[in-house]
Amino acid sequence: MVDHLANTEINSQRIAAVENCFGASGQPLAVPGRVLLGEGILTKECRKKPKPRIFFLFNDILVYGSIVINKRKYNSQHIIPLEDVTLETLPDTLQMKNRWMIKTSKKSFVVSAASLTERKEWISHLEECIRHLLTKTGRQPSTEHAAPWIPDKATDICMRCTQTKFSTLTRRHHCRKCGFVVCADCSRQRFLMPRLSPKPLRVCNLCYRQLLADKKKEAEADCRQPEPICSAVPGYEPSSGDDSDKSDDDKTDQWPADTEFYTSEVSWSSFHS
Repeated sequence: MVDHLANTEINSQRIAAVENCFGASGQPLAVPGRVLLGEGILTKECRKKPKPRIFFLFNDILVYGSIVINKRKYNSQHIIPLEDVTLETLPDTLQMKNRWMIKTSKKSFVVSAASLTERKEWISHLEECIRHLLTKTGRQPSTEHAAPWIPDKATDICMRCTQTKFSTLTRRHHCRKCGFVVCADCSRQRFLMPRLSPKPLRVCNLCYRQLLADKKKEAEADCRQPEPICSAVPGYEPSSGDDSDKSDDDKTDQWPADTEFYTSEVSWSSFHS
């Protein structure tokens, strides 16, 4: 299916339509060999409350963003390489059904579909794309994942000291290592976790002590390693691999009310068959 759609005019039109909907705030999505396989609206469990988000599944990336006008304008674009994705099916809750977790090394979050069938379809297509990518690149599935943030409303007290009660004046904070909702006194430390950010991030006291202990062990292990032999062949500076993500910029452009981006007369379902 991917080979059939790659480099076709209809695929180019669909990708261009998605780019137009994100406007100047989004990154270019058209690259050789990339195919748009499907799209749909999923509910993302955010820090404050669940919110609808538009998701686009390509053969190598997953793109999502906030909905301003459906099929017309989206913002806060996020791009996730599929080879970094691991999926985990979750049980239903009273508030959310048909849930699963999208786990990556930089960010993990929970989404839910409108029906069980829709969830199965999303997971099936995602897993197929991930499997194909890993086979193509020879990479192993990712084993390190960022902790998902526990929603604010999940607790009224600090999940570490269990003493501080949150209120209008007493703010909730999140530990970037474990994702727990904690008070200021239990999360005064910062720790550099390059996998998540180039800047030191807020962590709870327990995770801070564990991170320090892990760092000490790594330093001791490095001291026992023999000095590497320097090669005489000049090399290249390694790429940081950290793309600048400006997707949190909620600035919106004004679009004419009669602008129509989805003009293709070819009908297609959420996922091509």
